[in-house]
Parts: sequence; C-alpha cells; structure tokens
Amino acid sequence: MTGRKKLAGQRIAVLAADGFEKVELTAPVAALRGAGAEVDIISLKSGKIRGMNLHMPADLIAVDWTIGDVSARDYDGLLIPGGFMNPDALRQSSEARDFVRAFDLLDKPIATLCHGPWVLASAGLLSGRTLTSWPGVRDDMVNAGATWLDQEVVRDGNLVTSRGPQDMMPFVREMIQLYAGGPASSAALRRRHSDPQRENPSAVTGAAARWIPRSPLGAVLGLALLGAGVMAVRNAGNGGRISATEARTASE
Repeated sequence: MTGRKKLAGQRIAVLAADGFEKVELTAPVAALRGAGAEVDIISLKSGKIRGMNLHMPADLIAVDWTIGDVSARDYDGLLIPGGFMNPDALRQSSEARDFVRAFDLLDKPIATLCHGPWVLASAGLLSGRTLTSWPGVRDDMVNAGATWLDQEVVRDGNLVTSRGPQDMMPFVREMIQLYAGGPASSAALRRRHSDPQRENPSAVTGAAARWIPRSPLGAVLGLALLGAGVMAVRNAGNGGRISATEARTASE
C-alpha cells in the first residue's frame, strides 16, 4: 500500500512527557496520520503535557493514555520525540523503560531522534547497536555500548534514529519506511566505528539562545524548524500530505 494509506491499519504509540521538542512530535505525528496510521500520545500522567521550542514553552497537547494503561502489544511501532527534558524524565520512569524494552523484545519498530536515545540507553537496549543522536549525547551512546554515527539518519534493524530537527525530512522518510516494513535507504545503512566527538558544539542552540530574547517564542528559529518539518511531512510515505490545519498547528 502506498501514498497516504501506506500505514493504514497500523497503530503507533508516541511516548512523551513534559518538555518534548514540539516539532519532533508534531511533524512525525502529522506524517504518520497522513500515511493512514492511528497515533496515540502516551505519557506518565493523564491530562496534557507541555511542549518546548528549544528553550521556550510551546503548546500543551492532550495525552490519550497513561503508560500504565497500555501495552506494547497494543501497537505496531513506537516513536520517542526528543527535547532536553522529555527523555530525561522518561528514562527515570521504570514503567517507561519497561514499555520501551517490550517493543524491542517483540522486535517492533522504534523511531527516535535528538535526545530520545537516552531512553533506549537507560532501558539497556544499545549494546551492539548502531545509531545517531543529538551530538551532545554522543558519549552517552558510546558508553551504553552503541556505535555512534554523525549522520542525518541511521537504521539498524528495528531502530531508526536522527540527530535532531535539522534532520526531520530524512527522519520522517525513514520512519515511515521502517513502520511500513520496507528496506532502509542506502544512506541510512552505513556501519563502521563510532565517529569522533565534535570539535565544537552545534550552532543551533547557541543561535537560538541569542535570538529568543529578541523574537517572541523563538519565531525565527521556529519558522526554520517548521519549514523542515512541513517539508518532511510532504515527502513522507511517497505522497503523505499535511493539512493546512496541521501546518498551522505545528507553527503555533
């Protein structure tokens, strides 16, 4: 099945807590729904959780289920958005760790990016795996036993990872392909020794810190990230589309 309905009949769990990076949830979720999947937001508490635009608070989103009410057997795949605070909270939850381990034990697909792989590390799932992440947590990945690659997307078995919002387009494309049971792209299959630590930190967060006081809600950076997210959704699943309403929601 192709186009908008490539994931028809699938049910995807999005595991998130307060502090998730907004575009890392909204853009993939829009792509998944556009491809026909049913998506549930799973969290540690009921009600709503707060997103972030880097350092600035973003929208609240409604939680569909608390983690104690669902099982990995209820879903066809798992998505873990990043952000600074979200995965740090999830990795401290035994229920969250068990939930993630269950997906891996059942060999169900897991997609995550940015700081999201922290949760996989704390769940003990990275020994012998190849992945990428936000470059600042590269050492955490290596110390957890993984091979870390400084590239936009990496696929290793049931796992797809990306470095962050700057890689949203290839991440969404590879995520849809993973959930659909398709082959990895050649760019996502490289395996070798871990890439070295970077010589300098990413310019993205530093620039954002300078822009935010001058631009309400980090509008300058937010527009750039939104553009990447919307383009990713438009290219997902060989035909997935984002509606005008979803695009406006993602930019708010």
